[in-house]
Amino acid sequence: QVQLVESGGGLVQAGASLKLSCAASGSLSINVMGWYRQAQGKQRELIATVTSDGNTNYAESAKGRFTISRDNAKNTVYLQMNSLQPEDTAVYYCNAVRLFLPRFNAWGQGILVTVSS
Repeated sequence: QVQLVESGGGLVQAGASLKLSCAASGSLSINVMGWYRQAQGKQRELIATVTSDGNTNYAESAKGRFTISRDNAKNTVYLQMNSLQPEDTAVYYCNAVRLFLPRFNAWGQGILVTVSS
């Protein structure tokens, strides 16, 4: 099973930017990598996904402020977050899906992003 390690979270003021990174262990190719978040008391929600050939998909709430990208050679996915607002405060989770054997659907441990007003 692949291991995902997120980094780049922390405490920022409203209007600031942050860039999250998520590195996947091993050398197996990953079909889809993505970012999700879960605010306190709410369900986990999709932010964005990116396929191995660069196709992206964004939640409506993320369009315009968040950008997902990946480096296939490093098995790493990034999330650039701009103009952060207090409502963006959440635990952010990385996800990796491999559709071919050995299949997996892996999650990172989560990283906290706190945006103060």
